[in-house]
Amino acid sequence: MIELDETDRAIVRALAADATLSAGALGRELGLSQPAAWRRIKRLREAGVFRGARLDLDGAALGFGVTVFLGVKLAAKGRASLGDFERAVQAIPEVQTVEHILGMYDYRLRVVARDVPDFERVLRRRIMALPGVGSVDANVLLSEERRPGPLG
Repeated sequence: MIELDETDRAIVRALAADATLSAGALGRELGLSQPAAWRRIKRLREAGVFRGARLDLDGAALGFGVTVFLGVKLAAKGRASLGDFERAVQAIPEVQTVEHILGMYDYRLRVVARDVPDFERVLRRRIMALPGVGSVDANVLLSEERRPGPLG
């Protein structure tokens, strides 16, 4: 784990808000020179603080009007069945996230679909056909607020 000072934490917060900021813009915002900001960003990246950059896509604007969280309980558990399930579920394009969890279910999936009939098709033809699936519980997303987590 890397030691972060207040400037490092400010860099992390700024880049979490806008990952497109250049080292020069970030330096101006934080009172650093462009080379100093660049060196700090490089050090944070090399330490593994940043895992990459992503676009935040608007599913509705792309025609995906329904988001469903699925709790999946496997019928049989073991290394082979977990691995088979994980490999198979990652091949389904409508599945945005796959989380192996502890509790009532073995996995939590975030699934997007164009509408409810499209979700039913994905559920019946793709998800229920996955190796090892025992039971599934669905929760339809009504609204979502983005809350930043604790950063530095």
